Amino acid sequence: MIARRVFMSCMVTALVAVGTGLGLDKVIAAEPGPSDVDQKMQVLTRGPVHEAFAETVTFDPEPGIVVAKAPPAAIEEVPPEHKPEGANVTWIPGYWGWDDERNDFLWISGIWRALPPGRQWVAGYWSQSTDGYQWTSGFWSDAQASDVEYLPEPPQTVEAGPNVDPPSADQTWIPGCWVWQQSRYAWQPGYWAAAQPDWVWIPSYYVWAPRGYVFVDGYWDYSIGRRGVLFAPVYFNSGVYAQPGFNYSPATVINLAVFADQLFLRPQYSHYYFGDFYAANYRSAGFHPSFSFQSSRFGYDPIYAHQRWQHRQDRGWEQNTQAEFQRRRDHEDARPPRTFAAQTALGTGGVKSNERRFATAATLDQLTKSKDGPMHFQPVDKQDRLKYAQHNQAIQKFREQRQHLETTQADTSARKTFAQSGPAKVALPKSFIVAKQPAEFGKGQGPPIRHEVLKPNFQIEPKQRVPVGSPQPSQGAPRLNKVEPKLAPPKAESKPNHGEQQGESKGKPKK
Repeated sequence: MIARRVFMSCMVTALVAVGTGLGLDKVIAAEPGPSDVDQKMQVLTRGPVHEAFAETVTFDPEPGIVVAKAPPAAIEEVPPEHKPEGANVTWIPGYWGWDDERNDFLWISGIWRALPPGRQWVAGYWSQSTDGYQWTSGFWSDAQASDVEYLPEPPQTVEAGPNVDPPSADQTWIPGCWVWQQSRYAWQPGYWAAAQPDWVWIPSYYVWAPRGYVFVDGYWDYSIGRRGVLFAPVYFNSGVYAQPGFNYSPATVINLAVFADQLFLRPQYSHYYFGDFYAANYRSAGFHPSFSFQSSRFGYDPIYAHQRWQHRQDRGWEQNTQAEFQRRRDHEDARPPRTFAAQTALGTGGVKSNERRFATAATLDQLTKSKDGPMHFQPVDKQDRLKYAQHNQAIQKFREQRQHLETTQADTSARKTFAQSGPAKVALPKSFIVAKQPAEFGKGQGPPIRHEVLKPNFQIEPKQRVPVGSPQPSQGAPRLNKVEPKLAPPKAESKPNHGEQQGESKGKPKK
């Protein structure tokens, strides 16, 4: 079955200066010389983050991005040979993501994930639309939910942050949200709540789908360092994955200690991004650094909010964070490398200044051999690897079932009659990725008690959503533009056309 395995980092060369967040604090030498596989794929140290690892919270959700090309068929992805210890950890396969600069798809590698207690993963998908191919995001649903409710578009948010000081330094702000009650939307105010060192509260939000908007209720998730293993995205030349018997096993791990300091959010695509997105043109293309995303009221970043709470005793932390972003925006040589090959080249003697010699990524082999890291690993035997590989097929089937459920019933004219017909509630197939319930965890291992939300305020009148491109009442900056970003292609990189093999839509990208 496993005819050809591609172990990415084992074939990437070099000296890697590894960050302490990976538990490796010394320079490790790897085998020299590029391989044939390296010439057909690029291991990236920047790009979109797997939605199951971190999902974005946007106050005014919009339909997903539309691109002209059809995504390739999913590649056969084999889980790595080691996984983090823990009974609540499982493999979640990767999927194709869009790369604006290449005008092509890249592979968002699968992840080892400590599943958020009491949740199930509902995978996202690409579907054909009138203008091309559109992305519908995945989300962590309540594991006990047997159906899903598709709601009309929520009103424009009135969330403006706290208007009173926190009761104590241990409190963090949870934003408000519109909730559907009594056949209408009512505003559920934000509130101060106790934060937790090892847990991050994901507040309630909405996910757009072709059939309507799905409400995702708030839940506890693990802090970033405890969520599992995030593998690097990969750009394949189409000739590689099109070969018979090809399969791929990710082996380059993103350093989560560095990852949190390089985060961007792109609400239009509902993805986090990490790495070098500092140039000014990324802002106009809809990429927002964490601190800016939250302060400009586009949405709420649970990761940044948790970081800020962790540094609550450091009065200069936020200012220093913004100053570091400004420095990287203004000085290209201060930005992190974009590929694993570029990172390893920097480790060989300092072509650039020493300040860039930090590791965004390292090989999984380096990580598993380290005895000083915060994460402990266990081998995955052959039987379990085959089982996980078979899970990929089950998850792909679930994705297709969701796509069929949401796209075949998504009659635009029917969605305009929500006021008469009410929300549509339909049975959703059971996800193959389901976490244990909080009560099933051992003492002291499960999540904290859920936050008690405030009662909805029916006195607040819903506001009509501001059209895309118009100024918001709360600020002068325009909202995200639905035109696809016009970004310059990467330097000195090939640009194969996946559409030649997979077929392209004749329609133009959505404007």
